[in-house]
Amino acid sequence: MERLKTGAIGCLVLAMALWGSAFIGLKIAFEELPPLWVIFGRMALGSLVFVLAWRWRGRWEYRRGDWKYLIGLAVCEPCLYFVFEALALERTSASQAGMITALLPLMVAVGAFFVLGERVGKVTWAGFLLALLGAVWLSLAGEASEQAPAPLLGNFLEFLAMVSATGYMLIVKRLASRYSAFLLTAMQAWTGALFFLPLALVFEPLPADVSLRGWLTVAYLGVVVTVGAYGLYNYGLSLMPASQASGFINLIPVFTLLFAALLLGERLNAPQLCAAGLVFLGVLLSQWKGRVEAPPASATLD
Repeated sequence: MERLKTGAIGCLVLAMALWGSAFIGLKIAFEELPPLWVIFGRMALGSLVFVLAWRWRGRWEYRRGDWKYLIGLAVCEPCLYFVFEALALERTSASQAGMITALLPLMVAVGAFFVLGERVGKVTWAGFLLALLGAVWLSLAGEASEQAPAPLLGNFLEFLAMVSATGYMLIVKRLASRYSAFLLTAMQAWTGALFFLPLALVFEPLPADVSLRGWLTVAYLGVVVTVGAYGLYNYGLSLMPASQASGFINLIPVFTLLFAALLLGERLNAPQLCAAGLVFLGVLLSQWKGRVEAPPASATLD
């Protein structure tokens, strides 16, 4: 039993590392390919993998009216989520965008309070406000650079991506008892491919002169991040309570900062490091007491 728990923790940590690396992968891919084509490519590859693995699709119990939630899920993520994230990463650094994701578990808890009537403790509210203050400080302290030409706008767009992800997770919480995580994530990939292909054809030129590195990055995002991280997260989730598994999401910005420093040479200035610390402090405060259980079997496509 102890070995299974250790394995679950290892899978969850690796899944967070993969999701954290997605920000770096997107920045690298955007250097050679138009953003909409990058997103379409990863959605299309993810869709193909889900088709090949269809025999492991899991439960499907459609109920009358579920179509509204299924459409809402797809609109939130991948459609709005990746539109905002692509726009964000053209304007801010991977390090700063990754830090904004630290708000996601708290935003889900607050959203569940308003939408689902879940109880949120005072300490969680305090942690959310502290982390939000840190995110605002992080953005205001940002300096324009080659990696972040408009950090304030970029971080705000990343925040809107997190709002979209929050909507997605709240809908998943309603649907997860009737639909497997495999099916919900596969539907996201298929919807994303269908949504972003016409957008890419209309608004961006066809990719040309793309290096092997560019194609391999898109393949990494589509297969390793979208599918691999999903599989690892849900395996770990199957071996421990959802409330514990969701707490690992807070590792995503840590890995993003690490990978951005090692692979992109990004550095946060002193005020931004203090702001990042404030974000982490807010997240830790929210975990210390009165934690609200996050949506089960939710897997972000990031």
